[in-house]
Amino acid sequence: MFGEHGFFILACYGVSAFTLGALALWTVLDGRGVRRRLDELEARGVRRRSAGRDA
Repeated sequence: MFGEHGFFILACYGVSAFTLGALALWTVLDGRGVRRRLDELEARGVRRRSAGRDA
């Protein structure tokens, strides 16, 4: 199907799929960590300057 370069082609697809999956997982886990830190700061009363004084 891929000829004599089949292994190379499939290996490239495999590496690419693994890399994209790892980046997606890293993004999700990092987002959860950032959300957790923001919630902790908010619980301590730290507010963003952009939130204004009424928030």
